[in-house]
Amino acid sequence: MKHRLKNKAVIVTGGATGIGEAICKKFANEGAAVVVAGFEDDPVDEVVKEIVENEGIAVAFKGDLSMESIAQGCIQFTVSALGRLDVLVNNAGVFPAIETMEKYPTEVFDNMFKNNVRTAFLMTKYALPELQKTKGNIISAGSEAGLIGLAKNAPYGGTKGFIHAFTRGVAVEQASNGVRANCVCPGAVDTAWTHHQTSDMSWMMEKQLILSTPMGRRGSPEEIANVYLFLASDEASFVTGSLYVVDGGLTIEKGGMGLMADSSMQKTPEGELDLKHSQEGATKMK
Repeated sequence: MKHRLKNKAVIVTGGATGIGEAICKKFANEGAAVVVAGFEDDPVDEVVKEIVENEGIAVAFKGDLSMESIAQGCIQFTVSALGRLDVLVNNAGVFPAIETMEKYPTEVFDNMFKNNVRTAFLMTKYALPELQKTKGNIISAGSEAGLIGLAKNAPYGGTKGFIHAFTRGVAVEQASNGVRANCVCPGAVDTAWTHHQTSDMSWMMEKQLILSTPMGRRGSPEEIANVYLFLASDEASFVTGSLYVVDGGLTIEKGGMGLMADSSMQKTPEGELDLKHSQEGATKMK
């Protein structure tokens, strides 16, 4: 265990699956006390148990954070349980459909907006008074889809475009209060969202996604969590309003470059985290 986040209290929304699980375990390994926040049917208790068994500090909070009273309650619970709040990670989100615009279900868009946008808005709103006390920071989950737009992903990319602009606005506004705000924008990551067996993604779309990444593979959840760790730590003291693109080069790709990647780039690093829930992310409405 290292100590880059020693004595820090952190909330990670969507903290039980996918990238969220990796963030929780990475932060706990670095000395943070972590509130693993998620839906009732997410493996929240399991992730907390796994962190505690690894000599980390974690507590569970379950509920729909797009509801105002639940978001407020999460902040209150954190301060009551941990005594303070230093870092808010707005990681919660869903990826419930892949479809062209003329066929995209309105109810799916409404559900995605609720989980991807409203949750981040409410959690940021109610966390800020506590973060102003600790001179803390916020890290939100963006996406390469919010930077360049993707076919059959236009509404999802739109929710992430909001997060990008929202984060930068918060950063400008809250600098006077000593609060930093940044955004991590992953490309294809090895979670349930990018496998045709566990999402609406077709086999061909999955293959194209990897071939369009110059490094020729998906990123691991831990590789994304490493960037969150830097931004949460004091090492990023001069970083605010930034959109950190962590996509293996996807957003600068010029056509099928993944086939040409060096073998050293195609191999995913071993990592140090014992991730058990990376393939359990929200690929349906919640």
